[in-house]
Amino acid sequence: MKLNYEFVMREIAGEKFLVPVGEAASVFDGIITINELGAFIFENISNCESTEKIAEKITLAYDVDYETALADVNAFISSLGEAGIKIQ
Repeated sequence: MKLNYEFVMREIAGEKFLVPVGEAASVFDGIITINELGAFIFENISNCESTEKIAEKITLAYDVDYETALADVNAFISSLGEAGIKIQ
């Protein structure tokens, strides 16, 4: 899996943000604030071939069942899509 635009994650004053770089900076105007789980999902998007694999990693890292983890992954990816950031 990968994002259609390039973003980097930055932490400022204890808050995490996704910041567009390269071509994305000219297409996407703004930054995205994310929580700890969003940061975990973002960090694993390029390392996993599916949302199911990310959900499995969440269950290993957090005290949460698979169905909840998968719903969280899908919600995060849907939120990115609403912002114009697609996952391939």
